[in-house]
Amino acid sequence: MSTVTNWFHKAWLVLVVAGIVILLDQWTKSLIRVSVPEYTAISPIPALGEYVLFEHVRNYGAAFGILQNQGGLFIIIAIVVAVAILFYVRYLPTDQWVVRVLLGLQLGGAIGNVIDRFQQGYVTDFVKIGIPGVYYWPNFNVADSAIVIGVVGLGIYILAEDIRKQRQEKAAASTRATDLPAVTPDPNHSES
Repeated sequence: MSTVTNWFHKAWLVLVVAGIVILLDQWTKSLIRVSVPEYTAISPIPALGEYVLFEHVRNYGAAFGILQNQGGLFIIIAIVVAVAILFYVRYLPTDQWVVRVLLGLQLGGAIGNVIDRFQQGYVTDFVKIGIPGVYYWPNFNVADSAIVIGVVGLGIYILAEDIRKQRQEKAAASTRATDLPAVTPDPNHSES
């Protein structure tokens, strides 16, 4: 099997998930840009009132509006992250599909926001969630959500795997200790 074929065999799920995220992200941003004027909001689910809004804003920073006006830096970071994911995936065991999905979410989110930065110079954010008159979480989009879910999910997965391995090691050590023959003194042997 060639190197490229072997890499694709290990990377296909990451690429599919990333592709879905990119398409969904770009589609939703496009809908917002044509149907919600900038800096205005609509209630997409009337039953939720102003707890969940679609408010069309420009984000010149990172996810959730942090580090404003650092677009070039975010493009570089996104490229580094994308290359790292695409390089690392070839080392993942084939049964690690959950990790591949989580990496695909991160890759798709990073690329989705980079597309905006290249096309517009900023990222279109639109999901606004909070308690009216009290606090709203900074606006975000599908790409931001995918990145956060991918990173948090990967952290939880790594932690759970570490706990599982520690329990297995502890159980194996306990089993080895009980499998050792008991040492009993020989009644026919006397020390003089």
